[in-house]
Amino acid sequence: MDNPIGVPFQDTDSDILALLGKKQVLKRRFGFWSLFGFAVCELITWETVLALFSQSFNNGGPSGSVYGFIIAWASTLSVYTVISELASLAPIAGGQYYWVYILAPPRWKIFCSYIVGWLTSLAWIATVAIETIFAGTILQGLIILDYQETYVPQQWQGTLLAWMVVAVAILINVVVPGFLPKLEISLIVLHIVSFIAIVTTLWVMTPQLNTAQFVFASSLNTGGWPTQGLSYCVGFLGNVATFVGADASVHLAEETVNAGRNIPRAIIASMCVNGIVGFVMMVTLLYCLGDVESVLESATGYPFIQIFFNSTQSLAGATVMGALVLALTWMCATGIITTASRMTWSFARDRGIPFSTFLSKVSNKRRIPVAALCTACLLACLLTLIYIGSYTAFNDVVSLTITGFYSSYFLPAGFLLWHRTKGTIASYQALPEVPITASEKFGEKKDFDDSAVDPSRAQENRTALLAAAPLAFGPFSLPGWIGIINNAYACVYMIFVIFWSVWPPETPVNSTNMNYSIVVTAGVIIFSMVWYVLKGRKEYKGPTVDDEVEQIMRRGSVVATTA
Repeated sequence: MDNPIGVPFQDTDSDILALLGKKQVLKRRFGFWSLFGFAVCELITWETVLALFSQSFNNGGPSGSVYGFIIAWASTLSVYTVISELASLAPIAGGQYYWVYILAPPRWKIFCSYIVGWLTSLAWIATVAIETIFAGTILQGLIILDYQETYVPQQWQGTLLAWMVVAVAILINVVVPGFLPKLEISLIVLHIVSFIAIVTTLWVMTPQLNTAQFVFASSLNTGGWPTQGLSYCVGFLGNVATFVGADASVHLAEETVNAGRNIPRAIIASMCVNGIVGFVMMVTLLYCLGDVESVLESATGYPFIQIFFNSTQSLAGATVMGALVLALTWMCATGIITTASRMTWSFARDRGIPFSTFLSKVSNKRRIPVAALCTACLLACLLTLIYIGSYTAFNDVVSLTITGFYSSYFLPAGFLLWHRTKGTIASYQALPEVPITASEKFGEKKDFDDSAVDPSRAQENRTALLAAAPLAFGPFSLPGWIGIINNAYACVYMIFVIFWSVWPPETPVNSTNMNYSIVVTAGVIIFSMVWYVLKGRKEYKGPTVDDEVEQIMRRGSVVATTA
């Protein structure tokens, strides 16, 4: 039985959501296996290793890529273990900004929650832009491979192809949303089968493999950094990026059955599976690399496409292998759009962004937030326009997602650590179970009357219930000092990643190769602060509490106090 913030009333997802202040409006389509498939295919680690191979290779070389991957995998698993604990404690679509609100000190609850909500929304919209550009440009790279003599590629074509990816993803999300969970299960099979097929082909058909000395003991510093250590740290971000977005499952909490248990299981299991296949793919690429210069300067724009061709010596073979990567990347983009829309909808539902009334609408027929989905896609498409002007500038969007995501993870993780050290979070099922009657559940019976209160004031009173609710771990958490040590390590690692995520890829630094992600991230933070002062503080009072579930929350507060 789930116990997200202190009192287990009924062992149903809608009752747990009610304790978090929300009524059930989305359809719970995802079980464990479909959510696991979703989590695996949103990470697509081995595919991302292919797409971002040059980032870690140019700064760090083979050894930096291999050992950096291991460190990033283990450390990111630590981070997502903390995220899983938070998702089990409060399984809700808002994720980070909601957790910050219930965990932060009273004085900082609203402001910190508001900033984190903006950062999380930015990170997911930027991720949509990145993944759709990846899919669009991989398709363009395959066209270049097959029609080198007649096709003259243009960067604007890559953006148009990315928009095509967005259009198909919107079609799947809006027209056949019930098909998405079934699609995710089938994609697990395609993900693993494609991996086995590509890895086997590379090992068998590559004319000459590199040595173990090259793979595990050689380094590169093409960025021109003063020391190899600096080069390793800058290149490390390529490995970090392969694991970004594992919290996608969190934002489907209100569409998942038994969310408090299934979300942590899906996140941890997907991290383990993707880490294994991603590492094998990294080592395979390095052994099968061939001529470094020709691969890194491939006309296709992606070293892995050139590696496929060099190994198979067949346009058809390389195209089929590339098409498998393209299909999985395309489906990943489809799922990321789902997640970005839920995050946008959730924050709009709590009046955290402009046009909240419009963006918080849910289709009665399809039970999905169509307005939020289309808006998130529109903003992502605008971001992809950067690619037309500069491929290097668009690479900064990758850093932007790292900065945005890890900043949004750090605050709730830090506040969780603070509560852990103070011992203010109760253990799972520490409080008694209390039955809820049907009339209470649907708000038909109240032992209070706020009808005469100003609506905004009444909402503040209800939100105050959320702020005062007791804290208790959900069914997934690391016990005692193990949890504290892991939580502390995750926070230190996130600071490290945020620091290096804003560094440029090479020296000397100029306007062309400058990493502008810090400018965009700081701009979003400053804009959200300004908007908060001008209008946001009047509208955003923290996560709203739906009137229909107010009675359950009040009952929970009373029982928790007397328990």
